Amino acid sequence: MILTPIDHSILARLRAEFDQALAPDPLAREVFRRVTAQVPDGDLLTLSTDPDHHAQAVDLCRRFGFGIIDCAPQDYFTWDGRSVAIRLEPSVLIHEVAHYQCAAPARRGVVDFGLGAGPESGRKAEGDAAQSLFLPERDVEEGLCSLLGILWEAELGQPAVLAFLEQNWLEGGTSLHNIFHFRKIVRWLREMALIDGHGAPTMGLRHEGDDTFFIRWYAEA
Repeated sequence: MILTPIDHSILARLRAEFDQALAPDPLAREVFRRVTAQVPDGDLLTLSTDPDHHAQAVDLCRRFGFGIIDCAPQDYFTWDGRSVAIRLEPSVLIHEVAHYQCAAPARRGVVDFGLGAGPESGRKAEGDAAQSLFLPERDVEEGLCSLLGILWEAELGQPAVLAFLEQNWLEGGTSLHNIFHFRKIVRWLREMALIDGHGAPTMGLRHEGDDTFFIRWYAEA
């Protein structure tokens, strides 16, 4: 949920300020420009429900080898370790692909990636019982997944800025903390080969286990 509603006039100013703050980091700036390139008219606060966007999201899931379950996750799990429930907004479905890419190898085949039941999952007790990654590490992974999924939306020609706002990337404006966080997420996605040198998402998968990954992440904080 968006914490602070943002209209077109405010977004235009924030976009310019954020872009300028990223000037010392060309890759982060290119990522930001990819995400905010397409600003649709109308209500910025509503994620796309376009059937064509949904079809693209399902196709992306298939490209990663996902099994497809034509049901709502409220009646099942979002991800059962092999297959994804697809009756979701396109943005949320694409976010599941990013979770698959960012999860440690041992958690890719676990219900909801071992993060605990997702907000859409109906079988919450089972999802929570499979949880093996907790705060604060879970928030780190969620940040990586968030931006990677948004970049996939941009790559598919979808209005990625809507998810960027919905997931509160501009909530902190151009504060030092917010800019540092954005740049670090971009840098790590690149180091993990999940984006290329121009900020486009790749078909790569994370290779490190949680112990090594988070030790390195916190050492850089």
